[in-house]
Amino acid sequence: MKNIVITGTSSGIGKETALHFAKNGWNVIATMICLKEGQTLQGIPNITCYELDVTSSESIENAKIKILEDFKTIDVIINNAGIGYRSFVELSEDSKIDAIVDINLVGVMKVCRAFIPVFRNQNHGHFINISSIAGLVNLPLGSFYHATKQAVESFSECMSYELLDFNIKVCTVQFGNAPTNFQSKVSKSELTSIESYTLLMEKISHLLHKKTAKNNNLVGDITGKLFEIAEKPSDNFKRYTIGFDANLMQLLRRILGYQLFNFLVRRFVLKYKK
Repeated sequence: MKNIVITGTSSGIGKETALHFAKNGWNVIATMICLKEGQTLQGIPNITCYELDVTSSESIENAKIKILEDFKTIDVIINNAGIGYRSFVELSEDSKIDAIVDINLVGVMKVCRAFIPVFRNQNHGHFINISSIAGLVNLPLGSFYHATKQAVESFSECMSYELLDFNIKVCTVQFGNAPTNFQSKVSKSELTSIESYTLLMEKISHLLHKKTAKNNNLVGDITGKLFEIAEKPSDNFKRYTIGFDANLMQLLRRILGYQLFNFLVRRFVLKYKK
């Protein structure tokens, strides 16, 4: 049986991915910041849970030691842990900026850094870094989330070149808003007396929740595609895009270029006529 490490498995896509891989015959090393949050995974065949805080090098190292005591090899790592922050730059808070950068970007970097020696000694391994359609296009109120996801894209591609000689594969995966509890946990700017900001927050939040509700099949599509990628990894660095929304946005951005795409967002999403 192959062994896979997945970060951020206490809920959402991470949890569903862990269940899907376990059901299909993989040993799942399900990591989470607190074991109490992942109690529903404990006791499920082929799933072993470990405490791992992606923002802490010490926590990652301790988890790695325990994992390698239980598993001789690691075949795949899915860097899935992530959070959202929907905020205006003016109203953003230091603690929330630090949190999203530490989890969405630095956490990916630290986990990769910790497990590269494992993969290198094995002479095989595969990093699947979860990005987002936010890593390919830019949309309102996503300054911090989009920035971290675009950084994951650049980091992953650069790292892939370093690891060619060691048979270590790297890819990223983008998708849109899946109907999980992710959106309900997204941090938002505090209420403000600035009318323009209030109206824009309401509009974007409504659009995102409306679109998320329509993506009924997206979770299954994501877990199925992640399994397919892990089973048959590409030899070269590759970006995978999952779901109608993500593929459409990627296509529009590529065909229209950033200026026309920017115009469409202003005109048809924000209804801005100037």
